Amino acid sequence: MIKLFLFLFVIALPSMKPAGAETVPLGSFAGDDPTGFVRDLTINVGGFSTVLPASEIAGWISSKSDLDYNPSYRSEIENDDFCKYKKSVVCALTFSDKNDNHIQLATHLYVDKDAVSRYVDDIARQADRDPVDAKLTITDGRASVFSLSQKGIKLDKTKSVTVLIDYLSKRQPDPSVSLPYVEKNPDISTDSIDNLGITSLIGEGHSDFRGSPRNRVFNIQVATERFNGVLIKPGEEFSFVKILGPVDAEHGYLPELVIKQNKTEPEFGGGICQVSTTAFRAAIYSGLKITERVNHAYPVSYYDPQGMDATVYIPQPDLRFINDTPGYILIQTKISGTQLIFQFYGTDDGRKVNVIGPKILERNPDGSMKATFTQQVFGTDGKLIRADVFNSNYDSPSKYPHPDQTSSKKSR
Repeated sequence: MIKLFLFLFVIALPSMKPAGAETVPLGSFAGDDPTGFVRDLTINVGGFSTVLPASEIAGWISSKSDLDYNPSYRSEIENDDFCKYKKSVVCALTFSDKNDNHIQLATHLYVDKDAVSRYVDDIARQADRDPVDAKLTITDGRASVFSLSQKGIKLDKTKSVTVLIDYLSKRQPDPSVSLPYVEKNPDISTDSIDNLGITSLIGEGHSDFRGSPRNRVFNIQVATERFNGVLIKPGEEFSFVKILGPVDAEHGYLPELVIKQNKTEPEFGGGICQVSTTAFRAAIYSGLKITERVNHAYPVSYYDPQGMDATVYIPQPDLRFINDTPGYILIQTKISGTQLIFQFYGTDDGRKVNVIGPKILERNPDGSMKATFTQQVFGTDGKLIRADVFNSNYDSPSKYPHPDQTSSKKSR
């Protein structure tokens, strides 16, 4: 028999694979369309779902034609140059002439592992979510769920890359694949309500925003809702600014007067200090340890009695205090007429709170003043646990001119 020589023609599919990228073999393919098995693929991660287009998958795949020995394949053309092509001494010593007509030109597929990894990183950014604690409300003196807890999800990116490559290598007909992930439990789950220690009202704060302009009232309502139902863990430091979040039009605020850089001028969120002041008073009367508090630049009538206000501005100053009670603290907020009320529910550990003041130490003709009050906290044995003094130094309002000097000098 006259032996003919089969010459190799290397055929490569167009690919987005960068030079030097790591590739993983997907096996061989016989046919005219090496990526014909690729289809749109639905990707599932927990409750998250998205479609991976076939065109993107095809971009991960490259091909190369090569000569292979296939005992189940028989060609009328014999190839006695196979071992030379393979450049294998072992092949030359062991390969039988009987196998010459079982040499097949096959297409080998490869997947760009780096491209798959980049896709998985993008899916992680979309699918990952932090756990959400259960939020509670007090009805008839009892805690009940008004927002259920949710487990968090973190995609296992290493395993997900392996799952996708394995899916492609097996040419699976299923048009969907589920990627592995790890669940993250919330600190407060729905079924742990009874263990929170929320049994009684431990403190309450009040303030009156009577006379506030429409925008200021609106901002107070928006900010107050941010704090309704918030839970503070035992030992946790509460940050007003952190819970408040962004203060801008996108988050529902309107422009109103604020004290800023030696001026009183309109800015989104004017009125929020009514909320921080009320939260401060609730923390004081709950006997909690205050770790950060700053009074306003000048006296503001919305915060009477003077000396018990707390100004905030993102990112500083902030209002901070520590939950040093044995249980969780639940914040409940409500507005009754022009009264803003913060109620702290938690565990009554027997502590008693005595607030001395506030009292004005100095009042000057230009409106500047000094005020002070003391928070005393006693234990169940009647012994003084701590006595914190809060001094306030207020400048003259004339140092912070309004855009219109005929307008009210009330501010954020």
